[in-house]
Order: sequence, then C-alpha cells, then structure tokens
Amino acid sequence: MTEPNAGLNTTALETRAEKTSDGYLVNGRKIWTTTGQEADKIMLLARTTPKENCKKATDGLSIFYTDMNRDYMDVRIIDKMGRKAVDSNEVFIDNLPVPKEDLIGEEGKGFYYLLHSLNPERVLVGMEAIGLGMNALSRAAQYAREREVFGRPIGMNQAIQHPLAENWMELEAAYLMAMKAASNYDAGLEAGVYANAAKYLGGEAGFKACTQAVMTHGGMGYAKEFTVERLMREVMICRIAPVSPQLVLCYVAEKALGLPKSY
Repeated sequence: MTEPNAGLNTTALETRAEKTSDGYLVNGRKIWTTTGQEADKIMLLARTTPKENCKKATDGLSIFYTDMNRDYMDVRIIDKMGRKAVDSNEVFIDNLPVPKEDLIGEEGKGFYYLLHSLNPERVLVGMEAIGLGMNALSRAAQYAREREVFGRPIGMNQAIQHPLAENWMELEAAYLMAMKAASNYDAGLEAGVYANAAKYLGGEAGFKACTQAVMTHGGMGYAKEFTVERLMREVMICRIAPVSPQLVLCYVAEKALGLPKSY
C-alpha cells in the first residue's frame, strides 16, 4: 500500500493498473514492503481509475493478490534501525502483467476493503509496543533490585522506583484499552476510536518504558549485553507506523469529541 510520494495519504498513490485484454499491466513504486526478499506473492494496491475521473478520491483503487514476478520488479532491501527479524523493501514495478483473476473483490473498491484491516492492525501494533515495554520494564526492575551503588540497591531510590511504577501503570492501562478495542471489533461494534487509542497509548507507554529501562541501567543501558537498547530501537516503529501519534489525536478529537476535522 505505502508509496514514497503518498505515505499516509493512500488516495494519492501513483501506482497504476491499466486494463489489458487478459488482465492488467501495473507500473509504479512501493516502499516498506515486508519480506520482499523472500515472498513469491504480493498483495498490491493500485489505481485502476484515474483520480480525476472518480467522484471521490477513495474510489478507483483496486487490490490484487498476484505473483511477485521479479522479471518485472526490482526489490531493494531497506536497512533499518530495528525490526531485523523481517526484511523491508522498496519495490519498483515495471509493466508487471497481472491476470484478471488476481483482482480481489470488485474493481475500484480496494480502499474500502482495506478499511476492514486497519482497526485490528492498530490493536496489534499497540499490543506489540505494550509487550516490548513490559519486557523492558521487567529487565529494568530486575537490574534495579540487583545493582548496588553506595552500598544499597538502586531500586531503593525513589528516583528509580517512581518512573518504573508509572511505566507499569501506563502499560497496564494501555493493555486494557487494547482489550476493549479487540472486544468491540470481535463483537462487530464500533472499534475505530478504541483501536486508534490502543495504538497511541501502547506506542507511547511502550516507548516510555523502553527509554526508562535504558536510563535505569545507566551506562550499561547503552551496551548490547543488557538488551534494553535493542528494545528501545524496536519500539520506535510502533509510534511511527501504521499511523502517526498526531493523526491518531486528530481522529480521536473528531470521532470521540465531535471536533471539526483538521486534516
């Protein structure tokens, strides 16, 4: 879905799928494509009707599930600060032939199909951040119990205790919000506000806990030996993607509080 010149504005994507006698011909660029080095299939969002010919900007986008034919694709890996377990890539697509049977659902309705995946994705990312934060907090608390300075464990000092206690409360609260969002989604109830809130609260609480874990370890927090520096790198993506904290705040202000749309 993501493109270099579109980012969060999905309706501005430039990848085109033009009809042929037996399917489509796709040209364009994608970025942050996961496992592109390994995959033999790709789920691809492309514009099948020019934006200027659509009543709404969200119309005219279609989803394809097709072969990742490298004869027509140049897949370049992106070296990242974290999330090393899977590769992320930039994909250049040049005249990729796509059979018509690889179209998912109805042509031009791809954006609306995508909406069904956005809420669970936000819950998932929020929970990822919470898990990272809990792991970091556990490591920080253990270190604070064991590390002695001036003849006493550093965990006796309230300057160490209080931030870690805050981390625990914030992570637990974010977890409950994520469970609320997941429960609403499973029950077919309104989940958008809660899912966005879960992503925001999880991302912020996880980042804060991972950062505090590094600080609790002092100089050793900067050493790879104690893992917390890695957790701080890993949790960053949960704040950045799939939607920025600022856009979540805008969405919640509009949908939960009835304030005017600002974007």
